[in-house]
Amino acid sequence: MNFVVPALNALAGVRERGFTFTGTGDDRFVSFDDLRALTRKRAAHYQALGLKRGDRVAIVEPSGEQFIPAFLGAMWIGLIPVPLYPPLSLGKLDAFMDALVTILNVARPRALVTSERVAKVLWSAVGRIPSIERVVTTEELAADPAGELPPAADLRPDEIAFLQFTSGSTALPKGVMVTHGSLAANCKAIVVDGLHVSVNDKAVSWLPMYHDMGLIGLVIAPICYGISTIYIPTLSFIKNATSWLEAIHKHRGTMSFAPNFAYALVTKRAKPEQIARWDLSQMRVFGCGAEPINPDTMRAFVEKFAPAGLKPTALLPAYGMAEATLAIAFLALDEPLRTDRIDASRYHADHKAAPGGSLEIVDCGRTFPGHEISIQDDDGRLLPDRHVGEICWRGPSVAAGYWENPEATRETFRGGWLHTGDLGYLVDGEVYVSGRIKDILIVNGRNYYPQRLEWLVDEIPGVRKGSAVVFTRPGAASEEIVVAAETRTDDPSALRATIVSRVNEEFQLAVSDVALVPPGALPKTSSGKLQRRKTRDQYLRGTLGKEGRGGNARLAVAKHFALSLVGRAQHQARVLFKRLGGIS
Repeated sequence: MNFVVPALNALAGVRERGFTFTGTGDDRFVSFDDLRALTRKRAAHYQALGLKRGDRVAIVEPSGEQFIPAFLGAMWIGLIPVPLYPPLSLGKLDAFMDALVTILNVARPRALVTSERVAKVLWSAVGRIPSIERVVTTEELAADPAGELPPAADLRPDEIAFLQFTSGSTALPKGVMVTHGSLAANCKAIVVDGLHVSVNDKAVSWLPMYHDMGLIGLVIAPICYGISTIYIPTLSFIKNATSWLEAIHKHRGTMSFAPNFAYALVTKRAKPEQIARWDLSQMRVFGCGAEPINPDTMRAFVEKFAPAGLKPTALLPAYGMAEATLAIAFLALDEPLRTDRIDASRYHADHKAAPGGSLEIVDCGRTFPGHEISIQDDDGRLLPDRHVGEICWRGPSVAAGYWENPEATRETFRGGWLHTGDLGYLVDGEVYVSGRIKDILIVNGRNYYPQRLEWLVDEIPGVRKGSAVVFTRPGAASEEIVVAAETRTDDPSALRATIVSRVNEEFQLAVSDVALVPPGALPKTSSGKLQRRKTRDQYLRGTLGKEGRGGNARLAVAKHFALSLVGRAQHQARVLFKRLGGIS
């Protein structure tokens, strides 16, 4: 069945709970009853356009207030929405357009939904996407429909609910096929089994709604279980990280999730006078996932905000990925941060997590009822506790594979298991995530995990928090270590020397080059994660720190406005040609 629609119908008449949208002056509250009506209105517009069950609808909309009903309206009648990030930086429009065209020529949507403002630029891409028949604005979708409101489609659990394109932090984006069945199973795992949520809870989110954690964890799951949620625009958080905790204080939020870098950023930015004013005592859950968890970051967060009433047990390390729909494992509620200190030399040499040592790994807890987690070697053999291998997972939450990519599907979804590509180990059923298989640095025959080096560089004064990337380049005798970091330092030579010295001192590794770039110059995914592979590619091409910055913004906008005129003409000619072909 269509999992979301029955939940919306169950919320008919519920006016005291719903979604609150901030960041545009006064807060705007949309009750669940209103959201259901807005969803049906959008569904009627889609149906009037001739869109049919199984058709894809791309949605590029920066406003959460418009994105959510546009997304739900597509699901209401069995369309397959394809949520995509909007252009976030005018100086990087070329890269954005190329990525958008690549993704949409894989998804082949019949319609593209966006705002009037964003459409003016997106037309330059539409001309290169033959499948798009209509560009529909969210302003058009908000109007009262001419016809009757359509009934909800009766969908099977194995039918695709939406396509979630992966972030591209380690590879080219792939469209994960999230089914109605996997969505239902994972939302239950998160809300019921993991968080024990009640209708009295309030979630707070700044996360992008086009990404799995923000969309499933903090839009769809709250709808399916009637949880009121407050949304901060993502750009508001990026500009002012403390707006996150300000909203939690103001709205008496009890739950929120974010990646590791967000905790580091808000810990750095919060001022003593803000902490003295905030009350965070009601927070049950500060979930942390989506990237490797730095225990020092977590401890610093808890320590800094303890005066605001933050309880150490509110911190919830989590593990998940888009191919799992979203969540794979949570630490138990009311447990403080737990880590495992292991012998680094045995970890690297023997692939064993022997207790005692300097390497500290965060406990991400257990998987959910009805799901199973294992550690496997390269041949698919199950490994015992404290043996390091690939984390594998199975259960009803696993997605159906990658959209029209059978080769990648066979590689990742095989032998009845989701092969995550992550390294880790188990101890008494609890999973410890230690790195990505493809991110391993091999230097002089030994394996190193870049996250550990990056965390060290992050702590060096002068390096922008959460903005360091470590990778290798070809060398004469072996691969050589390169560090790329964002900084505003006035003394780059001294900072380079410090980075080289600290990495050598801590890891006995020689750094061959340090590339310092301005803030915002390192490539990131749409969800804010640093792209290690793309950073390395730019470094090797000699373009690191030079692609799509600053003074090119106006030129890029002007270029894409001009290309939009061409794209609109190409699109109209294509539509006319199809119509004439149909007549003949």
